[in-house]
Amino acid sequence: MTTLYIIRHAEAEGNLYRRIHGWYNSLITENGYRQIAALAGRFRDVAIDAAYSSDLFRTQTTARAVCEPKGLPLYTRADLREISMGVWEDHTWGEVAKFDAAQYALYSHCDPRWKNRDGESRQEARGRILVAVRDIAARHPGQTVAVFSHGDIIRCLQAEVDGLPVEAMPGLGHCDNTGVTCLKAEDGRLEIAFRNDNAHLSEGISTLARQRWWKDQKNAVADANFWFRPLEKGDEAFFCALHRGTWTGLYGEESGYDAAAFFQDALERTGVDPRWASVAMLGDRPAGVVELHLTLNRQEGAGHIRFLALAPEFRKRGLAPQLLGQAVSIFRGLGREKLDLLCAPGNGPAQRFYVRHGFRKIGERPGHLGPLDQMEKDISYRVRPIHFDEI
Repeated sequence: MTTLYIIRHAEAEGNLYRRIHGWYNSLITENGYRQIAALAGRFRDVAIDAAYSSDLFRTQTTARAVCEPKGLPLYTRADLREISMGVWEDHTWGEVAKFDAAQYALYSHCDPRWKNRDGESRQEARGRILVAVRDIAARHPGQTVAVFSHGDIIRCLQAEVDGLPVEAMPGLGHCDNTGVTCLKAEDGRLEIAFRNDNAHLSEGISTLARQRWWKDQKNAVADANFWFRPLEKGDEAFFCALHRGTWTGLYGEESGYDAAAFFQDALERTGVDPRWASVAMLGDRPAGVVELHLTLNRQEGAGHIRFLALAPEFRKRGLAPQLLGQAVSIFRGLGREKLDLLCAPGNGPAQRFYVRHGFRKIGERPGHLGPLDQMEKDISYRVRPIHFDEI
Protein backbone atom coordinates (compact mmCIF):
# COMPACT_ATOMS: atom_id res chain seq x y z
CA MET A 1 0.00 0.00 0.00
CA THR A 2 1.24 3.47 -0.91
CA THR A 3 0.65 6.45 1.37
CA LEU A 4 0.21 9.82 -0.29
CA TYR A 5 0.18 13.08 1.63
CA ILE A 6 -1.61 15.61 -0.58
CA ILE A 7 -0.58 19.07 0.64
CA ARG A 8 -1.95 22.43 -0.36
CA HIS A 9 0.62 25.18 -1.00
CA ALA A 10 1.33 27.78 1.67
CA GLU A 11 -0.43 31.13 1.66
CA ALA A 12 0.25 32.82 -1.68
CA GLU A 13 -0.40 36.22 -3.22
CA GLY A 14 -3.82 35.25 -4.55
CA ASN A 15 -5.00 34.26 -1.07
CA LEU A 16 -3.81 37.53 0.46
CA TYR A 17 -4.59 39.95 -2.36
CA ARG A 18 -7.93 38.27 -3.20
CA ARG A 19 -6.92 37.74 -6.81
CA ILE A 20 -7.69 34.74 -9.00
CA HIS A 21 -4.58 32.64 -9.41
CA GLY A 22 -5.06 29.28 -11.06
CA TRP A 23 -2.17 28.89 -13.50
CA TYR A 24 -0.92 32.42 -12.76
CA ASN A 25 2.50 31.99 -11.15
CA SER A 26 2.19 33.76 -7.81
CA LEU A 27 4.59 34.03 -4.87
CA ILE A 28 4.36 32.87 -1.27
CA THR A 29 3.46 35.59 1.26
CA GLU A 30 5.44 36.43 4.40
CA ASN A 31 2.88 34.51 6.45
CA GLY A 32 3.14 31.64 3.97
CA TYR A 33 6.82 31.21 4.81
CA ARG A 34 5.87 30.83 8.47
CA GLN A 35 3.36 28.17 7.44
CA ILE A 36 6.11 26.34 5.53
CA ALA A 37 8.28 26.31 8.64
CA ALA A 38 5.36 24.85 10.63
CA LEU A 39 4.76 22.24 7.93
CA ALA A 40 8.41 21.21 8.11
CA GLY A 41 7.95 20.66 11.84
CA ARG A 42 4.93 18.46 11.21
CA PHE A 43 6.86 16.19 8.84
CA ARG A 44 10.16 16.25 10.74
CA ASP A 45 9.74 12.68 12.00
CA VAL A 46 7.68 11.34 9.08
CA ALA A 47 9.60 9.18 6.61
CA ILE A 48 9.03 10.38 3.04
CA ASP A 49 10.40 8.47 0.06
CA ALA A 50 9.60 10.93 -2.74
CA ALA A 51 8.17 14.40 -3.30
CA TYR A 52 6.18 15.86 -6.20
CA SER A 53 4.67 19.26 -6.83
CA SER A 54 2.99 21.23 -9.56
CA ASP A 55 5.43 23.25 -11.63
CA LEU A 56 4.28 26.58 -10.18
CA PHE A 57 6.41 28.64 -7.80
CA ARG A 58 4.03 28.49 -4.85
CA THR A 59 3.92 24.70 -4.73
CA GLN A 60 7.61 24.20 -5.43
CA THR A 61 8.42 26.62 -2.61
CA THR A 62 6.07 24.86 -0.19
CA ALA A 63 7.62 21.50 -1.08
CA ARG A 64 10.91 22.73 0.36
CA ALA A 65 9.38 22.02 3.80
CA VAL A 66 9.91 18.33 3.07
CA CYS A 67 12.65 18.26 0.45
CA GLU A 68 15.30 20.45 2.10
CA PRO A 69 15.30 18.89 5.61
CA LYS A 70 15.18 15.36 4.16
CA GLY A 71 17.54 15.89 1.22
CA LEU A 72 14.96 14.76 -1.33
CA PRO A 73 14.80 15.81 -4.98
CA LEU A 74 11.57 17.45 -6.11
CA TYR A 75 9.76 16.15 -9.18
CA THR A 76 7.45 18.68 -10.85
CA ARG A 77 4.40 17.91 -12.95
CA ALA A 78 2.11 20.32 -14.78
CA ASP A 79 -0.84 17.97 -14.21
CA LEU A 80 -0.72 18.82 -10.48
CA ARG A 81 -1.59 22.48 -11.18
CA GLU A 82 -4.66 24.28 -9.92
CA ILE A 83 -7.73 24.48 -12.14
CA SER A 84 -7.03 26.79 -15.05
CA MET A 85 -9.17 29.89 -14.56
CA GLY A 86 -8.82 31.09 -18.16
CA VAL A 87 -9.81 34.71 -18.74
CA TRP A 88 -10.19 35.30 -14.98
CA GLU A 89 -6.49 34.79 -14.27
CA ASP A 90 -5.06 37.57 -12.05
CA HIS A 91 -8.32 39.49 -11.97
CA THR A 92 -9.81 40.22 -8.56
CA TRP A 93 -12.69 38.20 -7.14
CA GLY A 94 -14.54 41.48 -6.69
CA GLU A 95 -14.24 42.22 -10.40
CA VAL A 96 -15.60 38.92 -11.63
CA ALA A 97 -18.40 38.99 -9.03
CA LYS A 98 -19.50 42.37 -10.41
CA PHE A 99 -18.86 42.06 -14.14
CA ASP A 100 -19.22 38.31 -14.75
CA ALA A 101 -21.84 37.61 -12.12
CA ALA A 102 -23.53 34.68 -13.87
CA GLN A 103 -20.30 32.74 -14.34
CA TYR A 104 -19.17 33.68 -10.83
CA ALA A 105 -22.38 32.22 -9.40
CA LEU A 106 -21.87 29.00 -11.37
CA TYR A 107 -18.29 28.77 -10.10
CA SER A 108 -19.17 29.51 -6.47
CA HIS A 109 -21.88 26.83 -6.40
CA CYS A 110 -19.77 24.23 -8.24
CA ASP A 111 -22.31 24.14 -11.04
CA PRO A 112 -21.19 21.62 -13.71
CA ARG A 113 -21.92 24.22 -16.41
CA TRP A 114 -19.08 26.47 -15.25
CA LYS A 115 -16.08 26.84 -17.54
CA ASN A 116 -14.22 30.03 -18.42
CA ARG A 117 -12.96 30.86 -21.88
CA ASP A 118 -9.37 29.56 -22.21
CA GLY A 119 -9.78 27.64 -18.93
CA GLU A 120 -10.97 24.20 -17.90
CA SER A 121 -14.07 22.86 -16.21
CA ARG A 122 -14.04 21.10 -12.85
CA GLN A 123 -14.92 17.90 -14.67
CA GLU A 124 -11.79 18.21 -16.80
CA ALA A 125 -9.69 19.11 -13.76
CA ARG A 126 -11.02 16.13 -11.80
CA GLY A 127 -10.01 13.72 -14.52
CA ARG A 128 -6.56 15.30 -14.77
CA ILE A 129 -5.73 15.16 -11.07
CA LEU A 130 -7.05 11.62 -10.62
CA VAL A 131 -4.84 10.30 -13.43
CA ALA A 132 -1.83 12.17 -12.03
CA VAL A 133 -2.22 10.86 -8.47
CA ARG A 134 -2.81 7.29 -9.60
CA ASP A 135 0.30 7.49 -11.76
CA ILE A 136 2.41 8.78 -8.85
CA ALA A 137 1.10 6.00 -6.61
CA ALA A 138 1.93 3.39 -9.24
CA ARG A 139 5.50 4.69 -9.44
CA HIS A 140 6.01 4.23 -5.69
CA PRO A 141 4.41 0.94 -4.55
CA GLY A 142 4.65 0.48 -0.81
CA GLN A 143 6.27 3.88 -0.28
CA THR A 144 5.24 7.20 1.25
CA VAL A 145 5.00 10.20 -1.08
CA ALA A 146 4.39 13.92 -0.49
CA VAL A 147 2.40 15.62 -3.26
CA PHE A 148 2.12 19.43 -3.26
CA SER A 149 -0.82 20.89 -5.12
CA HIS A 150 -3.60 23.51 -4.90
CA GLY A 151 -6.84 24.07 -3.03
CA ASP A 152 -9.57 23.62 -5.63
CA ILE A 153 -7.82 20.79 -7.45
CA ILE A 154 -7.37 18.94 -4.13
CA ARG A 155 -11.10 19.31 -3.54
CA CYS A 156 -11.62 17.88 -7.04
CA LEU A 157 -9.46 14.90 -6.08
CA GLN A 158 -11.38 14.36 -2.85
CA ALA A 159 -14.68 14.41 -4.76
CA GLU A 160 -13.38 11.85 -7.24
CA VAL A 161 -12.25 9.52 -4.44
CA ASP A 162 -15.55 10.00 -2.58
CA GLY A 163 -17.59 9.47 -5.75
CA LEU A 164 -19.32 12.84 -5.40
CA PRO A 165 -20.73 14.75 -8.37
CA VAL A 166 -19.40 18.23 -9.13
CA GLU A 167 -22.45 19.95 -7.66
CA ALA A 168 -21.86 18.26 -4.27
CA MET A 169 -18.33 19.65 -3.94
CA PRO A 170 -19.26 22.68 -1.76
CA GLY A 171 -19.95 20.22 1.05
CA LEU A 172 -16.27 19.29 1.12
CA GLY A 173 -15.39 22.70 2.56
CA HIS A 174 -12.14 24.64 2.25
CA CYS A 175 -8.60 23.38 2.83
CA ASP A 176 -6.29 25.73 4.72
CA ASN A 177 -2.98 26.68 3.18
CA THR A 178 -0.52 23.81 3.90
CA GLY A 179 -3.50 21.66 4.92
CA VAL A 180 -2.82 17.93 4.55
CA THR A 181 -5.01 15.17 3.07
CA CYS A 182 -3.80 11.57 3.39
CA LEU A 183 -4.64 8.97 0.76
CA LYS A 184 -4.00 5.25 0.80
CA ALA A 185 -3.49 3.69 -2.63
CA GLU A 186 -3.49 0.00 -3.57
CA ASP A 187 -4.10 -1.71 -6.90
CA GLY A 188 -5.35 1.53 -8.44
CA ARG A 189 -7.87 2.15 -5.65
CA LEU A 190 -7.70 5.30 -3.54
CA GLU A 191 -9.07 5.82 -0.04
CA ILE A 192 -9.01 8.96 2.10
CA ALA A 193 -7.51 8.40 5.57
CA PHE A 194 -8.00 12.04 6.62
CA ARG A 195 -8.51 15.35 4.87
CA ASN A 196 -7.71 19.07 5.18
CA ASP A 197 -5.80 18.70 8.44
CA ASN A 198 -4.08 21.91 9.57
CA ALA A 199 -3.16 20.89 13.14
CA HIS A 200 0.40 22.14 12.58
CA LEU A 201 -0.80 25.74 12.17
CA SER A 202 -1.42 28.08 15.07
CA GLU A 203 -4.42 30.36 14.78
CA GLY A 204 -2.02 33.25 14.30
CA ILE A 205 -0.69 31.89 11.00
CA SER A 206 -3.67 29.90 9.69
CA THR A 207 -5.04 31.61 6.58
CA LEU A 208 -8.59 30.49 7.31
CA ALA A 209 -8.40 31.74 10.88
CA ARG A 210 -7.09 35.13 9.72
CA GLN A 211 -9.61 35.70 6.92
CA ARG A 212 -13.28 36.36 7.50
CA TRP A 213 -14.66 35.92 3.99
CA TRP A 214 -15.24 32.17 4.31
CA LYS A 215 -16.71 32.11 7.83
CA ASP A 216 -20.01 33.91 7.50
CA GLN A 217 -21.38 34.76 4.12
CA LYS A 218 -24.00 36.99 5.79
CA ASN A 219 -21.34 39.21 7.35
CA ALA A 220 -21.27 42.59 5.60
CA VAL A 221 -17.46 42.53 5.37
CA ALA A 222 -17.13 38.78 4.90
CA ASP A 223 -16.78 38.94 1.13
CA ALA A 224 -14.96 42.27 0.99
CA ASN A 225 -13.24 41.81 -2.35
CA PHE A 226 -12.26 44.92 -4.27
CA TRP A 227 -12.43 45.63 -7.95
CA PHE A 228 -10.32 48.39 -9.45
CA ARG A 229 -11.08 51.08 -12.01
CA PRO A 230 -8.99 53.99 -13.34
CA LEU A 231 -9.15 57.32 -11.54
CA GLU A 232 -11.95 59.57 -12.86
CA LYS A 233 -12.79 63.27 -12.73
CA GLY A 234 -15.55 62.65 -10.18
CA ASP A 235 -13.04 61.17 -7.70
CA GLU A 236 -11.48 64.55 -6.85
CA ALA A 237 -12.98 65.00 -3.37
CA PHE A 238 -12.30 61.38 -2.41
CA PHE A 239 -8.73 61.45 -3.74
CA CYS A 240 -7.88 64.79 -2.13
CA ALA A 241 -9.15 63.77 1.30
CA LEU A 242 -7.01 60.62 1.28
CA HIS A 243 -4.02 62.35 -0.29
CA ARG A 244 -4.00 65.14 2.30
CA GLY A 245 -3.84 62.62 5.14
CA THR A 246 -0.96 60.75 3.51
CA TRP A 247 0.91 63.93 2.58
CA THR A 248 0.74 65.46 6.04
CA GLY A 249 1.91 62.17 7.51
CA LEU A 250 5.02 62.38 5.34
CA TYR A 251 5.71 66.11 5.22
CA GLY A 252 3.51 67.80 7.82
CA GLU A 253 1.22 70.79 7.21
CA GLU A 254 2.54 72.96 4.38
CA SER A 255 1.14 76.31 3.29
CA GLY A 256 1.92 75.56 -0.35
CA TYR A 257 0.33 72.09 -0.42
CA ASP A 258 -2.37 71.78 -3.09
CA ALA A 259 -4.22 68.45 -3.08
CA ALA A 260 -6.19 69.44 -6.19
CA ALA A 261 -2.96 69.89 -8.16
CA PHE A 262 -1.86 66.37 -7.22
CA PHE A 263 -5.24 65.05 -8.29
CA GLN A 264 -5.08 66.81 -11.66
CA ASP A 265 -1.61 65.43 -12.27
CA ALA A 266 -2.74 61.89 -11.44
CA LEU A 267 -5.88 62.28 -13.57
CA GLU A 268 -3.93 63.50 -16.60
CA ARG A 269 -1.40 60.70 -16.32
CA THR A 270 -4.19 58.13 -15.91
CA GLY A 271 -5.77 59.47 -19.08
CA VAL A 272 -2.58 58.50 -20.92
CA ASP A 273 -2.14 55.16 -19.15
CA PRO A 274 -5.04 53.84 -17.01
CA ARG A 275 -2.64 51.85 -14.86
CA TRP A 276 -1.25 55.04 -13.32
CA ALA A 277 -3.93 55.55 -10.65
CA SER A 278 -6.61 53.05 -9.61
CA VAL A 279 -9.61 53.42 -7.32
CA ALA A 280 -10.44 50.37 -5.21
CA MET A 281 -14.18 49.76 -5.28
CA LEU A 282 -16.23 47.71 -2.83
CA GLY A 283 -19.42 47.19 -4.74
CA ASP A 284 -20.30 50.70 -5.87
CA ARG A 285 -18.40 52.50 -3.10
CA PRO A 286 -14.87 53.88 -3.51
CA ALA A 287 -12.72 52.42 -0.73
CA GLY A 288 -9.13 53.33 -1.55
CA VAL A 289 -6.61 54.63 -4.06
CA VAL A 290 -3.40 53.22 -5.52
CA GLU A 291 -1.27 55.72 -7.45
CA LEU A 292 1.87 54.43 -9.13
CA HIS A 293 4.77 56.02 -10.98
CA LEU A 294 5.19 53.85 -14.04
CA THR A 295 8.63 55.10 -15.08
CA LEU A 296 10.43 56.15 -11.87
CA ASN A 297 13.22 53.67 -10.94
CA ARG A 298 12.46 51.59 -14.03
CA GLN A 299 16.16 51.19 -14.83
CA GLU A 300 16.67 49.64 -11.39
CA GLY A 301 13.92 47.11 -12.15
CA ALA A 302 11.61 48.68 -9.55
CA GLY A 303 8.08 50.00 -9.62
CA HIS A 304 7.33 53.01 -7.43
CA ILE A 305 4.18 53.39 -5.34
CA ARG A 306 3.47 57.14 -5.03
CA PHE A 307 0.33 56.96 -2.95
CA LEU A 308 -1.61 54.09 -1.35
CA ALA A 309 -4.48 54.65 1.09
CA LEU A 310 -7.79 53.28 2.30
CA ALA A 311 -10.72 55.43 3.35
CA PRO A 312 -10.95 55.54 7.17
CA GLU A 313 -14.12 53.43 7.34
CA PHE A 314 -12.37 50.55 5.57
CA ARG A 315 -9.23 50.45 7.68
CA LYS A 316 -8.36 47.73 10.22
CA ARG A 317 -10.40 45.15 8.34
CA GLY A 318 -7.58 43.34 6.59
CA LEU A 319 -8.41 44.94 3.24
CA ALA A 320 -5.26 46.99 2.59
CA PRO A 321 -3.23 44.08 1.12
CA GLN A 322 -5.56 44.18 -1.88
CA LEU A 323 -4.15 47.61 -2.74
CA LEU A 324 -0.65 46.13 -2.71
CA GLY A 325 -1.93 43.34 -4.92
CA GLN A 326 -2.97 45.86 -7.56
CA ALA A 327 0.53 47.38 -7.55
CA VAL A 328 2.16 43.94 -7.75
CA SER A 329 -0.06 42.87 -10.64
CA ILE A 330 0.66 45.99 -12.68
CA PHE A 331 4.40 46.18 -12.08
CA ARG A 332 5.03 42.47 -12.52
CA GLY A 333 3.20 42.74 -15.84
CA LEU A 334 5.68 45.49 -16.74
CA GLY A 335 8.62 43.23 -15.94
CA ARG A 336 9.57 44.85 -12.62
CA GLU A 337 11.09 42.72 -9.89
CA LYS A 338 10.75 45.14 -6.95
CA LEU A 339 8.33 47.64 -5.46
CA ASP A 340 9.54 50.71 -3.64
CA LEU A 341 7.93 53.58 -1.73
CA LEU A 342 8.63 56.26 0.88
CA CYS A 343 7.35 55.99 4.44
CA ALA A 344 7.75 58.31 7.42
CA PRO A 345 9.82 56.54 10.11
CA GLY A 346 7.44 57.84 12.77
CA ASN A 347 4.32 56.45 11.09
CA GLY A 348 4.07 53.28 13.17
CA PRO A 349 0.94 51.75 11.57
CA ALA A 350 2.28 52.22 8.03
CA GLN A 351 5.73 50.94 8.99
CA ARG A 352 4.25 47.81 10.57
CA PHE A 353 1.99 47.19 7.58
CA TYR A 354 4.77 47.43 5.02
CA VAL A 355 7.22 45.32 7.04
CA ARG A 356 4.53 42.69 7.63
CA HIS A 357 4.07 42.46 3.87
CA GLY A 358 7.70 42.08 2.91
CA PHE A 359 9.07 45.61 2.61
CA ARG A 360 12.41 46.48 4.15
CA LYS A 361 14.26 49.75 4.57
CA ILE A 362 17.03 50.20 1.98
CA GLY A 363 17.88 53.86 2.49
CA GLU A 364 16.62 57.33 3.29
CA ARG A 365 15.34 60.29 1.29
CA PRO A 366 15.09 63.89 2.55
CA GLY A 367 11.71 65.13 3.71
CA HIS A 368 10.43 68.41 5.18
CA LEU A 369 10.02 66.83 8.62
CA GLY A 370 13.27 64.86 8.43
CA PRO A 371 14.48 61.78 6.52
CA LEU A 372 11.93 59.43 4.97
CA ASP A 373 12.53 55.70 4.81
CA GLN A 374 12.93 54.30 1.33
CA MET A 375 11.37 50.83 1.49
CA GLU A 376 11.55 47.98 -1.01
CA LYS A 377 9.76 44.68 -1.59
CA ASP A 378 10.98 41.83 -3.83
CA ILE A 379 8.28 40.61 -6.24
CA SER A 380 10.58 38.41 -8.34
CA TYR A 381 10.80 34.63 -8.51
CA ARG A 382 14.13 34.51 -6.71
CA VAL A 383 14.50 31.61 -4.29
CA ARG A 384 14.84 32.91 -0.75
CA PRO A 385 16.02 31.09 2.39
CA ILE A 386 13.43 29.43 4.58
CA HIS A 387 14.08 29.46 8.31
CA PHE A 388 12.73 26.13 9.50
CA ASP A 389 13.19 27.17 13.12
CA GLU A 390 10.75 30.10 12.88
CA ILE A 391 7.93 28.17 14.54
